[in-house]
Amino acid sequence: MIFSFTATPDFDFMTYFARHIQATVQNGLLTIPDHLGQGYIRKLVFGQDFKITIHRYCLKEDLILNRNTSGQGNDLITVFFYNNEQALEIDYNDDTQVLFSQRDESAIQVTSNDLNSTIRFPAHQTVHYVVVAIKPRRLQELLVGCEPNSVLKTITGSGNSFLFFERMEAETKLLLKNMGAVDMNDPLSHFYMQIKVQELLYLVFHKLSLRESAAHQMINSADAERLLYIRNEIISDLSVPPVIRELAQIAAMSETKLKQLFKQTFGTTIYTYYQQARMEEAAFLLKQGKHSVGEVGYELGFSNLSHFSRLFEKHYGLSPKRYSYS
Repeated sequence: MIFSFTATPDFDFMTYFARHIQATVQNGLLTIPDHLGQGYIRKLVFGQDFKITIHRYCLKEDLILNRNTSGQGNDLITVFFYNNEQALEIDYNDDTQVLFSQRDESAIQVTSNDLNSTIRFPAHQTVHYVVVAIKPRRLQELLVGCEPNSVLKTITGSGNSFLFFERMEAETKLLLKNMGAVDMNDPLSHFYMQIKVQELLYLVFHKLSLRESAAHQMINSADAERLLYIRNEIISDLSVPPVIRELAQIAAMSETKLKQLFKQTFGTTIYTYYQQARMEEAAFLLKQGKHSVGEVGYELGFSNLSHFSRLFEKHYGLSPKRYSYS
């Protein structure tokens, strides 16, 4: 199933999606028809400039969401939380779809309203994701009293094009889980959810506020697509360190531009991102219990197992052997 829409500032996803699948919306709830699958989409509105849409369903066919920009400006901030073990495919330029989540790495995406995107959700798998849409002025009100770094200034500013990714920590995963379990028949549920959505935003923007302040580089859909492709190249073979020169050629960017945009978007350098992904893959393999420490180290390109153990312990606070038994 393909659903294409144009992201105008006043666009309401649930209303138009309900028409697309010939369903009805009652009290902010869209129940997925039986012939398409099971589950629901719920929308909560906290004013004309602040809302949350909660998606939880399992469909009988792939769902492809094509989001097109309206050309009417980008006075809207979208925060996307994808909380599934399964990978999703995402692209920003109608080109090559790239796996975004891997293993248990969930995704948080903060983007302006002027980037095209296509996301594919696989059939026969439970999909759970949350989208918070907020206008810059409302976000500024929530952030009042803080000293914003360059990232927060970019997000709350006017006319900026941006794309930021963050990993989802355990605290955010738990909060999303608890929000999904709220009894919406409770007369105070709307009030409670508004508090929890603000807590959700706090966790995201707190992490973004810790990023290094640097001049913001404008980004477009083509740049975003190339960055995701480069990210995929980095994690496709974790036994081989990334070579910036080769990645820049693949991305058709200068080395300087690639390094700047990658760090701006993912919050870390290319090599640090590679090392983090390496350690996360090591942790996954060790937890399976099917591989020895040596086998994991060698598979990830470490010829010196002592070096592997030191890096792993620095990342997780435990040696690989102790971690595998924890």
